[in-house]
Amino acid sequence: MTPLERLLIAQIQESGPITLADYMAQCLMHPQHGYYATRDPLGAAGDFTTAPEISQMFGELLGLCIAQAWLDQGAPSPFALAELGPGRGTLMADILRATGTVPGFRAAAQVHLVETSPTLRAAQAKALEGAGPTWHDTVQTLPDLPLFLIANEFFDALPIRQAQRDGAQWRERMVGRDGDRLIPGLSAPAAPPPLAHRLEDTQDGDIVEFSPTATHIMAHIGAQIAEHGGAALIVDYGDWRALGDTFQALRAHAPADPYAVPGTADLTAHVDFEALALAAAPARHSRITPQGVFLERLGITQRAQKLAGTLSGAAREAHVAAHRRLTHPAEMGTLFKVMGLYPEGAAPPPGLSM
Repeated sequence: MTPLERLLIAQIQESGPITLADYMAQCLMHPQHGYYATRDPLGAAGDFTTAPEISQMFGELLGLCIAQAWLDQGAPSPFALAELGPGRGTLMADILRATGTVPGFRAAAQVHLVETSPTLRAAQAKALEGAGPTWHDTVQTLPDLPLFLIANEFFDALPIRQAQRDGAQWRERMVGRDGDRLIPGLSAPAAPPPLAHRLEDTQDGDIVEFSPTATHIMAHIGAQIAEHGGAALIVDYGDWRALGDTFQALRAHAPADPYAVPGTADLTAHVDFEALALAAAPARHSRITPQGVFLERLGITQRAQKLAGTLSGAAREAHVAAHRRLTHPAEMGTLFKVMGLYPEGAAPPPGLSM
């Protein structure tokens, strides 16, 4: 039994079952025993690998996409270049390198990172030495400037709530205990306000996921872009409207029981892009686009071919495999989606459409 498991069982024994959102928040962000507070989860020695760790091409193309959006909006100066959940800082480092040749971009950019993990902040400081980043615990403290923001695999790790339809009402998925084990269960029938509209497209027994945390963050980002200008790229796995149980755990790059040994596995759920888009109003949103299509529109194949010309042997084979992993429909190409935010009167970021 992990220390966090003991704390959760004691809490449930005293106060009753907790929501899935509360469970996720404790597992991931508990200051002493939470998953992100205690480790670097990335890479072969961790539990998962993100696109920036697969190839430099991902960050380079996102950086040039953001730089073009900046140019299209008149090259405002200064502006906030922000990333949510920056991992080891790899993506931002690639963005800064790729945009170094865009006149005026680096001089106008103020780098801001929204990150709560001390372990990952240390890795980011090392990767971004010389860039002078400012760290934030929440998006609410980002400066009141034009905001050009990237969130890659950020929203999937935010706490979700789950509700199962029961007639015209819903039962919420809760986490309780059976002796010394944590187990999922259902609440008494209720009618959560965010789900009234989902009676139109669900049936008895269907599970719907929603994230008040995610929509709160998106509302702030959308309001800032609408007022000050800017653009955001949201890259994550999910679809336009949530339906079904997508709550999952990953440990050592393999699926795991999300209710076992809490605090030792990455917990995620698919992103509901419709909910994010609605929350971001009055900022405009693009259509969601498969990651592979988005990267191809930005020229990833041409970039891959240029880089391949400098490689041979195992390095070349790894490079080709990375291109495939990022773009192929059977890998990350269709599982991951991209959505852009932009102000009224501006064009969507390159690679995306209205």
